[in-house]
Amino acid sequence: MNQQETPSGPDREVEVTRVPTGERPDANHKIVVVTATVVSVLAVCLSLFQLYTAGLTALTAHLQRAVHLGAILSLTWLLHPPFKGARKDKFTIWLVIDLLLIALTIFVCAYIAWILDVIEEHQGAWTDLDIVVGVIGVVLVLEGCRRVIGSVMTGICLVMLLYAYFGRSMPEIIIHKGYSIERIATTMWFTTEGVFGIPLGVAATFVFVFVLFGAFLEVTGGGQFFIDLAYALTGRFSGGPAKTSVIASGFMGSVSGSAVGNVVATGSFTIPMMKKVGYRPHVAGAIEAAASTGGQLMPPIMGAGAFLMAEYTNTSYLTIIKVALVPAILYYMTVLLFVHFEAQKHGLMGQPKENLPKALKVIKDGLHFIVPVGILIYVLVANYSPMMAGFVAVLSTVAASLVANFVKTVYGNQRLEAGSAQRVPMLRFFQKEGADVLKALEKGARNAIMVSVACAAAGIIVGIVSLTGMGLKFSSLVLGLTQIKVFVILLVGAASLILGMGLPVTASYIVLASLAGPALLDLGVPLMVTHMVVFWYSQDANVTPPVSLASFAGAGVAGANPMQTAFTSWKLAKGLYIIPIIMAYEPMLGMGKDYSLMHWPVILTWLSTAGGLVAFAAALERFLLRRATWLETAMLAASAGCMFWPAWWGDVVGLPLLAAVFVMHKFYTPNGYQPATAAQTS
Repeated sequence: MNQQETPSGPDREVEVTRVPTGERPDANHKIVVVTATVVSVLAVCLSLFQLYTAGLTALTAHLQRAVHLGAILSLTWLLHPPFKGARKDKFTIWLVIDLLLIALTIFVCAYIAWILDVIEEHQGAWTDLDIVVGVIGVVLVLEGCRRVIGSVMTGICLVMLLYAYFGRSMPEIIIHKGYSIERIATTMWFTTEGVFGIPLGVAATFVFVFVLFGAFLEVTGGGQFFIDLAYALTGRFSGGPAKTSVIASGFMGSVSGSAVGNVVATGSFTIPMMKKVGYRPHVAGAIEAAASTGGQLMPPIMGAGAFLMAEYTNTSYLTIIKVALVPAILYYMTVLLFVHFEAQKHGLMGQPKENLPKALKVIKDGLHFIVPVGILIYVLVANYSPMMAGFVAVLSTVAASLVANFVKTVYGNQRLEAGSAQRVPMLRFFQKEGADVLKALEKGARNAIMVSVACAAAGIIVGIVSLTGMGLKFSSLVLGLTQIKVFVILLVGAASLILGMGLPVTASYIVLASLAGPALLDLGVPLMVTHMVVFWYSQDANVTPPVSLASFAGAGVAGANPMQTAFTSWKLAKGLYIIPIIMAYEPMLGMGKDYSLMHWPVILTWLSTAGGLVAFAAALERFLLRRATWLETAMLAASAGCMFWPAWWGDVVGLPLLAAVFVMHKFYTPNGYQPATAAQTS
């Protein structure tokens, strides 16, 4: 998770820079320097604390989460202004307010550590100071959410708090007895059912160490290595840069879990290459957006949601990875099909072999980046905890990079004459490596701010849902509208789209799992399948108009129309909408009844879904081996519908239809048909 989603709040992070060398700093410059130094020190200390608790000594859940939240909120006050135009590079009232917020944050989080041993004794007999601390803590989380996430999620939290207080005045279907400010504040702050619940617990443990892992990969050059490797593997094929984008985003996304972050990181290389070979700007941006969205579906990391899923379902993280792998591959297969058909339709050829990096050379130069990923996979397979896996992955990345760079430096120095000015002194080498480590530690903490603040705020929502029994009420309401499973799933998808307009995908998943999950469970959908359906649909706002952040980020890099890019990415990411429905009706995940991943019903589901996705993509693009006629398009659409249908006869009808179109395209060309050339798309 090397980068988090673009904030939808009032402002992005404030840039804190140092004074240029040689200039005499005035009072305002000193403020900037002090702020930058404090941010760096605090971020590095937070990352070291997280590594310490992940791999060396575990703390009690409440204490560990309190320290984490205190540091995250302090960084929030330092980096995120209260509103647009509020300057913090000089002494103003806003700087004073933020310093006060930092002091309050330290106090309310330290208070938990102070009374940790007697919190159980306080249950039902809270002191006035306890109540005040609880109220202040909740208000601080809401303000942090407003600054980092935006007003939508903050508004949802406020509505939930008001719902808890005015329960007796609610409509009959959602009425409850109502709770006092004392009960709400203390439950939210002093128990693990509110702010310090599972969402923040996951963010403060598993997620952070993998955010840090992504930051170390990025700083040490691992991201560029995976992009170069993807170019070397796919650059020669038709539409090569676009296929590179898909594969590179899968590589990056599997260790980052941020759609918008992937678009910006990999898109800065892949989008210009796609445009260079003939892809229209909005198509190039859309391909990158659709591919990057799949990063949060692709093991082994899968973003914060996968760790939350493991907690909610009481399932090992390794099991989550196993059941998630095939659906993620099917999603990327769908995107690759759309990319391939688009390239074939418009005659977009690959890059000459001499213009591409050599695969063996790329692997040779970046072999040390494969080692940490291999170690990570081994540790996960060996059933170590995700925290330990992330801890080992970070240390192995640092060690592999240090060893590789040391060998290269020593070898380079040996090739130079003694005393040459080009020799790299060992002291300077270790200074640079140390600076890179500090940079990665700081970057990891900065990148974790959004997901941690979102999870803290989501804890309020989850806590209120649990306190008031709203989850069961929502489930009854949904089931009262319809008992048809597919309509319930579509309602979940619509709710996820609405939530995704203002919430990061992790927060969207948490809210949906709390509210809509019980409805699917009541319809007999297995627990793991329910959470996987909700998890997949929580990604849809990244690529679905009118608010599709990943698409807009891709449009920005490509210089394309944002809405045109959004609608194109919506088309490319159709697997995101189809595959969850199949999960609910077919044994795709090997869950329910007596299935396992290697049973024939599961394997047949994979194969029929893959065939249906091929037919669906071909029908939508009106292209298979050549442009399809309207009759062939209808046959492809019918084939897709049949293979998606949860009955044995669907495959019996659908597969021959697809084979018939394939044979027609292979051996028959309509009169007047002319293949597209690259010149036609100019």
